[in-house]
Formats: sequence, structure tokens, C-alpha cells
Amino acid sequence: MCHDSDEILYAFGFSPWKRPLVRRFLNQHVAFVYWSWQVPSDATLVLWGNRPIPDGISSSVKIIRLEDGFLRSVGLGADLTKPLSWVIDRTGIYYDPTQPSDIENILNTTVFDGRLISRARHLSEKLITAGLTKYNVSGKLWQKPNTARQIILVVGQVESDASIQFGANDIRSNLSLLTTVRQANPDAFIIYKPHPDVVAGLRTQGRLNAGELCNEVVVDVSMDHLLAQVDEVHVITSLAGFEALLRGKVVFCYGQPFYAGWGLTIDRQSHPRRIRQLTLDELIAGTLILYPTYVSRKTHQQISVEEALEELIYWRNEQKTIPPFVRRLLRFLLRRK
Repeated sequence: MCHDSDEILYAFGFSPWKRPLVRRFLNQHVAFVYWSWQVPSDATLVLWGNRPIPDGISSSVKIIRLEDGFLRSVGLGADLTKPLSWVIDRTGIYYDPTQPSDIENILNTTVFDGRLISRARHLSEKLITAGLTKYNVSGKLWQKPNTARQIILVVGQVESDASIQFGANDIRSNLSLLTTVRQANPDAFIIYKPHPDVVAGLRTQGRLNAGELCNEVVVDVSMDHLLAQVDEVHVITSLAGFEALLRGKVVFCYGQPFYAGWGLTIDRQSHPRRIRQLTLDELIAGTLILYPTYVSRKTHQQISVEEALEELIYWRNEQKTIPPFVRRLLRFLLRRK
């Protein structure tokens, strides 16, 4: 987390919509720049996600990367719903396992004391009781099939996302993931859930005819409701795998998400830098308490994860339904930006 300081942070490539958020989350003086020559050689440069360092930036410039946190909002990020949490990473970024990141360092080195473990345990209990996930998009109820077959959830992703680009290896598409899961589980009842941004028409999906490989495609169902009813969850790098771990599910990871490699998931890939076995409470403490920064939507001040959780619950309960035709119009306009 960044704190008040006399240092000026130089932020490059941020849209006008994000700039007030950058100032709130960093809690320092931020200068938004357009050219690399505007960044002094001893400065700190702020970038979104894993955006490349602009040409002409001195090698002595320190880098901070910002990205959405894991308890984000009520509504999709691609709908420009303002976030409750971002991560502020001075080493790398959590979805790029090709290099270290602050979250990897936290999970590798932190001595998790009893107070932190107790916070993590209470936090996960409240998350599950409240049914919260990253986006908290409402949906219909799903009827679990009356079958003795194993029920497997395969979670689709946006194939152009950086988490696939950097965190996936031999399996890099939804089609490849579904094919692999079906081949390994020919008798299972397989559910496929496409990414909500794809369903909303905000992002494109790769070539896929899911009906040939799964028993059911589930679209307008909340992730929390779905996770409660399945036996296993299979992902490439999706955060749904972490949300499934919180709910005690068996999770197969085919790529290298930040929560894999700690002894809690069944991993297709190796993670040589991840040198510890963690308990679930330790993973939760590092991921939800120590790594992200939370900012109140009401006060615009930094808050604790527990306070953010209360705001999320209130936000979701008070959320007013936007008429479908208005939502479609907003999404059309957003795609043109």
C-alpha cells in the first residue's frame, strides 16, 4: 500500500475515468504524463496492469503496477463500475508468473501470526455466508441435475486477457480446456460457464462450440451459487479457482494463477519460485488482507478489507436493476471508447 509522501508519482497511459481512482488508491501526489521525457530518471512510474514500460524511460525509474483487486465491485469492470479494491505492485503483477510479484513474495515469506490467521478465517466465513465473489453479478438459480455422476465446473475466460497470455502454457483457449477436461472425465456431468464479459458482449470469445464437449452451458447464474453445487472446478488461470478454494472445492489449474503452487490446488504446471506449502487461511490472508488496497466508495478514503466487505454487501443489496435496453446502450457506447 502506498502512503502519503512528498514523492511525486508519474502515471502514464491512464484514461480520464481512472485518474481520480489512481489518486485515491495511491494516496500520494500523482502527475499524469503523456511522454517519457516528462519522467525524471530518479522517479517512480505508475502503469496499469502489465503495460510495457514506454520507450525512453530510464532504467533507474522505479515501476508501480496497478490492477483490479479480488473483491472488486457489484458489476463488471468492463462496464466501468468503480472498484472497491486495487492491487499496487512494486515488483510485477499477480497474473504474470513469468516474473516475481508482490503477492508471490508475500506468500513466500510472510510469517502469518495468529491474529492474521483469525482475520482470514473470519473474512472467508463472512464472504461465503454473504455469497460474495469478484464482480457479484446477480443471476438466476441453477438446478443441480439429479445424477450420481461427478459434477465438474469448467470456467471460461477472455482468451485475449493478459492472465492467459502470461499465465497459460500448453492450454491457452477455452476449447482446449474443455477438450482436456472431457477427455480426462468422460463420464462426468460437465458444466461450462463463459466469462461474464463475453456474455455481456464486452469481450470476444475464441472459437468454441461448448455444447459438443459439456452437458450444460450456464450463463446467467452467479458464481457463488454455482460453486456451492459442484464437486470440482477446472480453470486455466481464472479467479474462480481461488473462490472455489474458499468454498472447499477441489480445484484443477491448467495455467499458473497466483493461488496455484502452494499445495492447495492440483496443478498441471510447476511453480519453482513458490517454495512453501500454505494453509487456506494463509493464502486468504496474503491474497485478501495484505496484498490489495481498499478504498471506500462513500468517503474515498482507504479502508480495511473488513470495511470493504461491509460496503460490498450494502452495495449489492441496494443495487438497482438497470433496464436491459439501457445496459445494452451503455455497453455499446463503452465499446466505442
